[in-house]
Amino acid sequence: MLALFRFLTAAVIVSAALAAPARAQAPAPGGGDIIAQLFPLILIFVVFWFLLIRPQMKRAKEHRAMTQNLKRGDKIITGGGLHGKVTHVDDESETVKVEISEDVEVKVSRSTIAANLTQVEAQAAARVTPPRR
Repeated sequence: MLALFRFLTAAVIVSAALAAPARAQAPAPGGGDIIAQLFPLILIFVVFWFLLIRPQMKRAKEHRAMTQNLKRGDKIITGGGLHGKVTHVDDESETVKVEISEDVEVKVSRSTIAANLTQVEAQAAARVTPPRR
């Protein structure tokens, strides 16, 4: 984060130096100053887009796909920390029924599901490579 702050500070200083007219010259006609003044704002927007907005959109898309692909028998964790197994998926509503203990089911909103442990375990098993001989 400190590196980002230093980069943005340097960009503003450089753009301010470019925007200031030379002392011996008259200001250039035609509004060349407006581009120099907007350059730091455009640069900050581009940096924020690639460092903050775009990754957040990607995570939201992955979360939406994960919640849409839930099926009966998946082990999940909710945002509140409940661990359970999906017992019923209602495709028409935004809720699923989760068994958190034997004979105890709760109705949970899909948006509160933080992780699908069945999917995470399958990905971890796929990453494990057999030892070399």
